[in-house]
Amino acid sequence: MRWAALMVAAVLTAAAGCSSGDAGAPVAASKRPGEPNGAHGSSVPSGANGSNGSNGAEAPRPGGPQPNTAALDVAAENAKPGTEDWKTGLRTDPTKSIEAYADRIAVRPGETFRLFVSTTAPGFTAKAYRMGWYGGNKGREVWKSAHTPGRKQAEPVIDPGVNTVHADWDPSLTVPTTDWPEGSYLLLLTSDAGFSTYVPVTVRSGQTRGRTVLLNAVTTWQAYNEWGGYNLYNGPRDYSDRARIVSFDRPYDSTGAAGFLNMELPLIAVAERMGLPVAYATDVDLDAEPKMFAGATAVITLGHDEYWSTAMREHATEARDSGTNLAFLGANAVNRHIRFGRTALGDRRLVICYKSAAEDPMAADDPTETTQDWRLPPHSRPENVLTGTYYQCFPGNAPFVVWDADAWVFAGTGARRGTAYKGLVGVEYDRVVRDPAPPQPIQVLSHSPVTCGGKADFANASYYTVPSGAGVFSTGTMRWVCALGTACGQYLDEAGRRFATQVTENVLRAFAAGPAGETYPARANFAEVAGP
Repeated sequence: MRWAALMVAAVLTAAAGCSSGDAGAPVAASKRPGEPNGAHGSSVPSGANGSNGSNGAEAPRPGGPQPNTAALDVAAENAKPGTEDWKTGLRTDPTKSIEAYADRIAVRPGETFRLFVSTTAPGFTAKAYRMGWYGGNKGREVWKSAHTPGRKQAEPVIDPGVNTVHADWDPSLTVPTTDWPEGSYLLLLTSDAGFSTYVPVTVRSGQTRGRTVLLNAVTTWQAYNEWGGYNLYNGPRDYSDRARIVSFDRPYDSTGAAGFLNMELPLIAVAERMGLPVAYATDVDLDAEPKMFAGATAVITLGHDEYWSTAMREHATEARDSGTNLAFLGANAVNRHIRFGRTALGDRRLVICYKSAAEDPMAADDPTETTQDWRLPPHSRPENVLTGTYYQCFPGNAPFVVWDADAWVFAGTGARRGTAYKGLVGVEYDRVVRDPAPPQPIQVLSHSPVTCGGKADFANASYYTVPSGAGVFSTGTMRWVCALGTACGQYLDEAGRRFATQVTENVLRAFAAGPAGETYPARANFAEVAGP
């Protein structure tokens, strides 16, 4: 079963307020459908049609309001009235009578962006919802458009050779963000026929010093986006027919926000309910604007953050080594090596990942930038050197079994060694391995027996600390963030949800206070852990 199909079911369940379906189950671990045995895919290119694209960030547009860089008052923002209209107002149409995308992945407060909308209806309206806690409603309406004329726009264009899908549409509407607080936003576009879709946009923080950064994993959203018939895993025929480069110049499939709803919103709601000093950015910002992260107390990557560029990885490592805590709240993080390219709409609008070093045109110019998995040659850099855990397999389903019950992350859970929490490990998972060696000291927090591909294995959560004082926490499971909400219902129970929520609160609170290793140094215990 493909990850996208699992995600669609889970998102629609979450939007309906039910608790059935599995949250984001990606397709592949050791092997994805149609993918060769071995590395969960691999390869690397350069920019579109072989060019490497520009290294510039998305620059603020001239004119208009000046960006607001005042820090977000989380408690005051969440005291404002929320609504569930963002959820109850969604009515998807199998015939795709309304589809849309934005020309900016992220903007600063006060900047504008454009929506490109295709609809078979005469017109549409758009509403923008800031997503947070809001007393459990998880959304607040901040803006509504006037009725806007609509039309059916051109069919997608597919670039031969790399199978990049792009929607070369005319802009339909310019959206102001005056007085929009920083945060993660969903725009709900509703046609005159009553059908609707989401467009996600991040209103990013002006600075993050002293704050916990919540990072939207937009590169991974785009990698799995099969709008137009291609993503980085599949084409109309099979794996060999997949895209090698995917573009942000197109709508997302499904509801338009599948990756965000299950893999990210539950954590955002917890962090804002706690009133933590949070900041918002995307992983594209981590590539483009390292200065934006200076002095952040923590950077939190959410439920599925698989696709990382060299600059993303270097900047996260630099942040860690300067005292910024890191948390990886999903499995399979930092597994795929990517590059960025540009389109007519701007820089970093293309995600390049051939999944094969031999196939990537960059091999002739710079083999260190080919786009196979990070752990693979010609320049192997395993992900656990940053995350602490090493990606293992798909699909796996198992209880999360506590190992080091005295670890500070388990405070208030009542857990003992061997306490098991139903279904919390899956559908992809990681473990701590000796070779390649992770940073030391590393503390194994859980040790969960799991069977995957007919083989007995283990999944681990981990925590390590570095000389700067920073702590790095990894859950080792992709179900962690959905356990904070109401999805993954058939796999989880309330005990597991309470446990995951308490551990998450412990980590967020400690990481928001400063370098966690100064208060909670990791205890090296890998040698004590049973199993291979």
